[in-house]
Formats: sequence, structure tokens, C-alpha cells
Amino acid sequence: MGIVENVKDRIAILGWSQQAIEAIGKMNRPYIVVAPFEFQAYANVFGIPFIPWQFEWAIEEAHQLYETLKLWNTKLAIPIYEETVEWAGAINAKLENNPRLFQQSMLFRDKGLMKRKAQLAGMRVGIFEEAQNKQDVYYFLKRMNEAMLKVNGEVNELIHVKPFNKAGTVGHRIIQSAQDIEAIDDQEFPLLMESHLNGKEFCCEVFVHNGKIRFLNITEYVKLGHSNFVPASPSLEKWRANVTREIEKLVDAFEFNYGILHAEFFVTSDGTLNFGEVGARVPGGHIFEHIERVYGFNPFQGQILCSDPDTTDAEIEAFFPEEVVSAKGYAGIIMVYPHFNVINQLTIPEKIKNHPYYVRHEMFNPDTQMQVPVRVGTGNHYGSIYFFGQDADEMSYILNEYLYYDFYK
Repeated sequence: MGIVENVKDRIAILGWSQQAIEAIGKMNRPYIVVAPFEFQAYANVFGIPFIPWQFEWAIEEAHQLYETLKLWNTKLAIPIYEETVEWAGAINAKLENNPRLFQQSMLFRDKGLMKRKAQLAGMRVGIFEEAQNKQDVYYFLKRMNEAMLKVNGEVNELIHVKPFNKAGTVGHRIIQSAQDIEAIDDQEFPLLMESHLNGKEFCCEVFVHNGKIRFLNITEYVKLGHSNFVPASPSLEKWRANVTREIEKLVDAFEFNYGILHAEFFVTSDGTLNFGEVGARVPGGHIFEHIERVYGFNPFQGQILCSDPDTTDAEIEAFFPEEVVSAKGYAGIIMVYPHFNVINQLTIPEKIKNHPYYVRHEMFNPDTQMQVPVRVGTGNHYGSIYFFGQDADEMSYILNEYLYYDFYK
């Protein structure tokens, strides 16, 4: 597709997302998609304005992408995935002549910088250090156990190591012994090391416009990367005021004015919040689908509206409903992972299909015997099972009941 000279204020979607493309198409806003080369043919067939790009390229190439987007009269770049966040920051820094936007994006891509910024804002972040090699991990584990007054013969305190710039659980390891440390490949360094954070883990999807929280969803994890539901149960929602205060600290500290934040916390029984991490992109775990199911608005459209400084307050207020009280019920999901190295059949218990909360599944029945690749972190799930109902306790029960069921055998 050629460049349309008379179209102005085009929005660039960074990363391929059919849902995001459909969302902006329904808004009748001019757009262009920047995504890997393999999507070019599809874009051509369906007339989607498209720039082929590889986000694995060095960020120094951002100037070339910026020059191309200028030809398309682009006013704003919106990141969809983790790997596109710094690219959006680099492009928007040039479009708005504000170099700090790129620096801000790097805070979201470097977990060490991110935690330091949160700590400076007065948030509880635990203890963390950077590891260049295995010896650094040995020393950190030793010092953590000394700090926790562990004596010889007692089980070691848990620590965590993870890459600085990966999303979700990719590369995340729990370390408690010398064997765990030796299992780390030397090529994985440098890594972030951090103390174990106590409490129930959950996440927030925060729609921010002009530096203000316009909609705050709390997603309850049954197990990170495996199952969750929206909105959170009353036992977690009762801490909403505490959560809001911590999110406001994040917004202020990161000078985040426009877009969406996906933040993870741990909450203890007395409401104390420990900060995990934060991203400036679309969440995983089908959370946007949950939000649309229970609240009735398209979160991708919400992200687009909040990312655009020209969106008016009236548009924002008309778009977002009131949290929790306007929810039509609870939407939950089980993301299914094979527990075997080889699978050849799909089994779904009739009890699930007959449950009143069951909606549908998106799994496949292997035609032949399949080898299951070794997973990195949680890995890619092999389909999902969706639920919707009116009771948070029942939703939590069914998600827990089938968390480790062998759907693939």
C-alpha cells in the first residue's frame, strides 16, 4: 500500500495484534502497523497499512523507523508487546521532541532500573542486586540467609533470578541450593537477583491519561501464568485503596502520563503491598479479554484513547465504566500446559463441560503423536479454557481444581 499523503495524525501500532488492529479499525482512526516481515502478506491481502520491522534489531535503528513513520504522517506510537516498549519510547521521543520519553521506556525494560525507581518512590521492593556470574549468586544467597538468621542445617531462604528485559516468567528461576545455581547457563548472565516477596500475587491494568488513573482493574492470580480471573475477589478488592495509592506512586515516579501500565504486586494479610514489577504494554494471560467480557468495553481501544494526548476528558469519561460495581460477573481462564514430553490426545472432563461457569475451550486434539518442546519460564500454553460466573469463590475453586489436570496425554 502506498503512502497516503492527505491522512494526518496516524497512530502506529508496534507489534502484530489482530485484536488491536480490529479495535483501532472500529474507531475509524488512521493507523499503520509495524510488525515482523512474516505478517506482510496478510497485511497486503486485507489492505492493512504496514511497515515490516524486526524488533530484535539494535535500538539505534529507531531513527530509520522514525523517518519512515514521518512519511506516513504518524503522530504517536503505541507498544503492544514487551519487546516494542523501547521502540515506542524512541519513536515518541522524536515525534514529541522529548528525549525523556525514551529514558522512561528503558525504566520499563530494565528490571534493575525499574526497582530502583520504585524504591526511590517509597515503595517496598525487597532486596535486589545484579549478578554478572554464578559467584555473585552464591554470595547473594549466602548474605540473604545470614540476614534471615539461618543456621547450618536449616533450609535456605528462597531467592529469585531473572533476566532484566524479559516479560512474564521467561528465564525466571527460583534458587535455594548450589545445585540450582549450577543449573544456570553462563550465557544467561547478567541477571537480576531478588529476595522472595511474601503475600498473594496479583496484577493491575491501569489506564492512565494526563497523569491520572482513569480505570484500574485488579486481576486475581490463581497461579501466575496458569490461571486468573477478573475482577478480583472481594478478599483482594478490599485492598483497592492501598493498591491505588501504590499505583499513584508509580505514575508519579515514572512520570507516566499516557498509556497503560501492567503492574504486579504481592499483598500480605494485613494489606501491606510489595512491588513486583511493571510494564507499559498489553498484559498477557488473556486479561484484556476478561476485562471486555465483564465490563463491556474494548481495552485495546482504551489503550489507544489513553495513549493519545489529544483525547478529551469527556471522551475518557464516556468510555470507561466504574470499576467492580459495573462488572457483569467474573471471567476466568485456565491456560493449559502439557505435563508430558510427548502427547497424542486431548481429554476434557465432562464435569468441566457441564459446569455452569464453563464458556468454551480453545485447545486442539493432536492428529498424531507430538513432541512437546522444552519450556522457557512458563512457556506457551497449548490452549485455554474460559469460564464466566457470578461468584468469586466458585470461580477460584474451579480454576484451582483443574490447575494441574492432564488435558493432554
